[in-house]
Amino acid sequence: MSQYEELALSSEEMRELGYRVVDLIVEHFETLSEKPVTRRSDRASLEASLRQPCPEGGADPLAVLERLKCEVLDNIMHLDHPRFFAFVPSPSSFVGAMADALASGFNVFAGTWLEASGPAQIELVAIDWLREACGLPATAGGLFVSGGSMANITALAVARQVRLGNRMEGAVVYGSDQTHSSIQRGLMVLGFESEQFHVIPSDGQYRLDPAGLRRAIQADRAAGRIPFCVVANAGTTNTGAVDPLRLLAELCREEGLWLHADGAYGAAAVFCDRGRALLEGLDRVDSLAVDPHKWLFQPYEAGCVLVRNEPWLRETFHILPEYMEDTVGREGEVNFCDRGIQLTRGFRALKLWMSFQVFGRAGFEAAIRRGFELAEGAEAAVRGLSGWQVVTPAQMGVVTFRCVPQGMPAEQVDRLNRRLVDALIADGFAMVSSTVLRGQTVLRLCTINPRTTEDELLATLGKLDRLAGQV
Repeated sequence: MSQYEELALSSEEMRELGYRVVDLIVEHFETLSEKPVTRRSDRASLEASLRQPCPEGGADPLAVLERLKCEVLDNIMHLDHPRFFAFVPSPSSFVGAMADALASGFNVFAGTWLEASGPAQIELVAIDWLREACGLPATAGGLFVSGGSMANITALAVARQVRLGNRMEGAVVYGSDQTHSSIQRGLMVLGFESEQFHVIPSDGQYRLDPAGLRRAIQADRAAGRIPFCVVANAGTTNTGAVDPLRLLAELCREEGLWLHADGAYGAAAVFCDRGRALLEGLDRVDSLAVDPHKWLFQPYEAGCVLVRNEPWLRETFHILPEYMEDTVGREGEVNFCDRGIQLTRGFRALKLWMSFQVFGRAGFEAAIRRGFELAEGAEAAVRGLSGWQVVTPAQMGVVTFRCVPQGMPAEQVDRLNRRLVDALIADGFAMVSSTVLRGQTVLRLCTINPRTTEDELLATLGKLDRLAGQV
């Protein structure tokens, strides 16, 4: 039998392929700032180059890798690029990438202690690092998931079990008009009707208003409905706003409601002093979503969910079929498949653990602090540009602004700012995204990449200013 029939390469071929892959990744990091932020082809072109029948015979691995580089990896938007300021960047790191390579190379199944006791212990340690940073008690626990969407739906499933016993009729969940779409999608998947999510108008700083929330709870109770959960924002995607977590925690305690904080973007800021001050009250939530592939600089996918009482996870998700009885194990052994939705799950915790081992907490603190400072620098630069206005000041690494030429009608201003995003994508130099605040189209910068320089930030704003003149 040939090695290809065994789906194997020789030792020499494996090393040759592996060295070339590492070389490509190193080259990616070293030359990233010189590349366009975005490059994409139309569907017809990609169909022509990549559509083919499943190959009958094999090919040289290095030739396959070269094709991948030229035809696939050259057609992506670089969310780790120092001039990518759209949505929420994923700055990533080489250490995280190598950790993913190890987890994949050893093909770690991180569902049970029997099959991965070492990886399970690493996950427990990494979860505790996040728990301690967020101020949650020693009773808290969690697990790594794919991202914020899965972290949110996992937390909502636990809230449904603990507060409602899974009886959903008449139950109500509350959030602001700045709540991330993953909350509504998660509720839909869990079987809630759209009208069971009640939107509370945000205040002048785009935060959930406790007084408005209290009125809504009282009105729903009077109507015979069952308020049971509040979703707070620990750093919104739109503006970086943080809801008044301490006040919301007090209200939820008084009313007997579950408090979930969506900190997929902003919760990681607790690792620096400025973030901890903004996130006061985070330690009082019942559940929390965090995305290490955002402001903790890990490759996709890396999300995390924490709950205040770890047994709640097992109460919600534990099922023991007969074919899993061998995995029960001894006291103290943790099967992460009992804490969430997935049985088959990869070793996501490794990259965060390795990154903290290599760079230390101090390294992360400095990198996160830089995100705050870059956004403040961007705000100051926008204020110095003629024909531009800051809409929301820099907070949690996000600033929003818009081009407002003198005398231009409002709807033309909105159209201009939308076209500026398209023009910047076509140019390729940088990437910003738009959003809508109080009916106005605005541009936003999210500045959490620690490898971004002040010159690159200023050059991006200068490019936008010149494009505005052309558009």
